[in-house]
Amino acid sequence: MNVVRFRCWLIITLVLALIFPLPSLSRAAEPYEIHVIVPLTGFGAFLGQNEANALGMLEKHVNASGGVRGRAIKFVIADDQSNPQVAVQLLNALKAKHVPIVLGSTLAAMCSAMAPLVDEGPVDFCFSSAIHPSKGSYVFSGNLSTFDLMGTMVRYFRERGWKKLALIVTTDASGQDGEKALDDSLAAPANKDLSVVSRERFNPSDLSIDAQITRVKAAGAQAVIVYAAGTPLGTVFHSVQNVGLELPMGTTSANLSYDAMKQYAGILPKELYFTAPPGVAYESLPAGPLRSTVKTFVDAAKEANLHVDIPLIAAWDPGLIALAAFNKLGFEATAAQIHDFIENLHDFPGDYGIYDFRDGSQRGLAPNNGIEVRWDAAKDYWVAVSKFGGAL
Repeated sequence: MNVVRFRCWLIITLVLALIFPLPSLSRAAEPYEIHVIVPLTGFGAFLGQNEANALGMLEKHVNASGGVRGRAIKFVIADDQSNPQVAVQLLNALKAKHVPIVLGSTLAAMCSAMAPLVDEGPVDFCFSSAIHPSKGSYVFSGNLSTFDLMGTMVRYFRERGWKKLALIVTTDASGQDGEKALDDSLAAPANKDLSVVSRERFNPSDLSIDAQITRVKAAGAQAVIVYAAGTPLGTVFHSVQNVGLELPMGTTSANLSYDAMKQYAGILPKELYFTAPPGVAYESLPAGPLRSTVKTFVDAAKEANLHVDIPLIAAWDPGLIALAAFNKLGFEATAAQIHDFIENLHDFPGDYGIYDFRDGSQRGLAPNNGIEVRWDAAKDYWVAVSKFGGAL
C-alpha cells in the first residue's frame, strides 16, 4: 500500500488501512447501497439525525479514498419515525429486496420489533445497547450492553460513597431494560451495601413527573439513575427543576448527545453522569491502537464540524464493520456470509473499543470497556471521571 492511499484510508480507521487495502474507485459502477433504518423524526430523532450524519461522513471519506473494492458506496437512510411498526414495515420492504445487511434502528423498541423478522437474514446491526440478541443470531447490537453500562455506573457511584439510589424509568422497553440492569448490578456481592430507596416509573408521553420527583426527594436518596431517552429525559429535567431536587444524576448512554446537552442546557442537573465508550473519552485513553483509532475518528468528526457523541459512534462502528465485510467478501456476499464474517471478527479497533465477536455476545465488547464521564458546561463537552469499568 502506498503512503498516499494509507493516509487517505487512515481518515476512516487504522484497522482498515492495515488489513484491507483498496483499489482505485471505478467510475463505471453505480454506488453500492447499504440500507439503514433510523428515526429521523419523532422522539428518537435526536439520535437518528446524527447517526445519519455519521454515515454520511463515513461515506464521503470512504469514497474519497477509493471506495470499497474500487466501487463507491452509499448509505440509504430510511426514517422509522421513532415507531416500531414503521421500522417493521421498512425492514419487510428491504427483505423483499433480499439485501444482505441492514443497519439500525436506534432504540430498543424498534430493534426489538425488527429482530424476529431476521431469523434467516438479513443481518441486522442495531445501534441500541438495550437489546440482547441470542448467540449466533442474525442480530448484532452496538455499544456495551445495558447491563455492562449500568454496572460501570453503579461501581462509580459506589466508589463515590453514594449507596442510597433512586431509579426513574420510562415504562417502555428501554426503561424496563434499564430497571432490570440496575437490579442485576445490585445483586453483585460488591454492591451488597447499595439499595434503591425510591423506584419511580412514568409513561414516555407524560408531560410532568413532579409527583415522582417529590417522592424521590423525600426518600433520602444520595444519587439518581434515570433511564429515559430523548423527550422523556427533558420531562425529568423539568420536574427536577420544578421540585428543586439537587442530587448527582446518571442516565443512559443513549443521552450522550451533544445536541441534547445544548437543548437542555438551562435545566441540566449540576452533576450529570454517563457511561461512555472510549470514543467520547479520547483524552483519557492510554497510548496504543485504541487511542490511535479513536483519534482518527475524532479528527474526521472535527473535519466535518460534528461533535463526537454517541449518535456518531453508534452508527460509525457498525458502518465500518459492514464495509470491512464487503471489502473482504465482495458485494455479492450473502447474509449468511456477512453473519459469519462478523461472528469471527476480532482484534478490530473501533470507537467502542477493541471488538472480538468470538465471545458470542453479538456485540463483541468486553464488559469493563465503559468509562464514566460527566457533562462539563464550562468545557462544553464531557470529561472522564473514572478509569475503565468505573473505577476511581
